[in-house]
Amino acid sequence: MSSHHIVREKQEPALLVLGLDTFSDELLGQLLEWSPTVIVTEQTAENVNAYGIKIDWIISNEFNDHLQSDIKWMPAGNGPIVETALKYLITHGYPAVNVIADDLQLKDYLFFVDKIEVVVFYDNKKICAITSGYSKWKPTGEIIEFLSEPHQLHVSGLVMLSHNRYQTVQDGFYSIQFEQPFLFIAEEL
Repeated sequence: MSSHHIVREKQEPALLVLGLDTFSDELLGQLLEWSPTVIVTEQTAENVNAYGIKIDWIISNEFNDHLQSDIKWMPAGNGPIVETALKYLITHGYPAVNVIADDLQLKDYLFFVDKIEVVVFYDNKKICAITSGYSKWKPTGEIIEFLSEPHQLHVSGLVMLSHNRYQTVQDGFYSIQFEQPFLFIAEEL
């Protein structure tokens, strides 16, 4: 993309910040490069504000607008905050979201992976749900870990290191086939 490329709203993945304790500043800068919609929790709002990042939405059971002007409030409700945010994004036509988390509960994402592309950054890993036939280019020696138990797994371009942990054998594409609607995989950052 050229520097004069116009980014339309919702073209880039939204950013949901559930935690920043183990996340690199450099990667945060990359995720913010195209000015995504930024959604924070009551717990992460002050950290995000301290970085000077413009917050669009805060998920909380109490409205708090003392951090920045023009923050919109999203009531948290009683369910998981992830559920509140993903329902909002899906309802408003967002195709994708990047989630930064200090805690990983994959069950919170299960209902949504077929409705919005979700990438979770957790513990120096990039986690996403894939469908059978997934293929991606990676350099030699990259680690791919299955976070769901695969059924009838067939891989190419990967060698097994241990249970559900694989490594790319050479620069190039690896591919994954399996017999279920989707799998969660993790790539090291």
